Amino acid sequence: MSEFQRRDFLTGAAALGAATAATLVATRRADAGDSSFMNNVPDPILAGKELPTFKFALEKSQGRVIDGSFGKEATVAQLPISKGIAGVSMKLQPGTMRELHWHATAAEWAFVIEGRTRTTVIDPQGNAETNDFEPGDVWYFPRGHGHQLECLGDKPTQFILIFDNGYFSEFGTFSITDWIGHTPKPLLAKNFGVPESTFDGFPTKEVYFARGSVPPEKPATPLQGQNLPPQTLKWRLLSQAPIIDNKGGRLWMVDSRNFAISKTMAGAILDLEPGALRELHWHPTADEWQYIIEGKVSITMFGSGGRREPG
Repeated sequence: MSEFQRRDFLTGAAALGAATAATLVATRRADAGDSSFMNNVPDPILAGKELPTFKFALEKSQGRVIDGSFGKEATVAQLPISKGIAGVSMKLQPGTMRELHWHATAAEWAFVIEGRTRTTVIDPQGNAETNDFEPGDVWYFPRGHGHQLECLGDKPTQFILIFDNGYFSEFGTFSITDWIGHTPKPLLAKNFGVPESTFDGFPTKEVYFARGSVPPEKPATPLQGQNLPPQTLKWRLLSQAPIIDNKGGRLWMVDSRNFAISKTMAGAILDLEPGALRELHWHPTADEWQYIIEGKVSITMFGSGGRREPG
């Protein structure tokens, strides 16, 4: 059992936080001549007399549920203030795989909460990496990297996915079954150089969650000639020593300084003791997205003009 699983959060509060590097986005906007940015026009959502809500009950939302596995998302559609970050809570039952898919409009950052997860990632150059994750581990897949996720062992796995684009929807990803299922068999046969009958049993629409046997403990041998990507896609966050450990709580951080491939996202685990306070602070160059893992926490957002919004 991992350190994360052994921890008692019932009397305190543990929160996962992720921040997208808004500085890079802002620079690109200015270079592109975005007048709303260059003239500092207020965001309509934040310009009212009252601040908008920043709270959304992710786990209580409907999402997509298939045979006990689920994906539940929070984008600007559910949480309009969250333009820079979208998030998903995903749970996979034993023998379930989130099928091969990719997204060109958002990078993916993840934190494993429970169970074990195996990922296989293929980058645009054809390099591939397979990794096994436990609670407390983090992965990061840049935009355009194809990937699949599967549950390892006989217990479910759950993880939080963070995307560096608040408009990105998990349910709009480019899935392999969706593509092949809507391509005529003669074209597929010609493309792959096999008989049309090869595709007789293929799905005719997106599968999303694929069910099968529990994967073997040892991952399959990579295809001959397949190379690893230049940077690993895995980071063992809670296996590191916390950067802050005092009577108020503990803080673990991961960003591009210790996880080099994670260029657009940074993340943190904050473990607060009962009665403890994360002091007043703000982020001038990044948005912040929080997921409460266990316990209860009071959060208040403050804006200019005396505006405040409790959550």
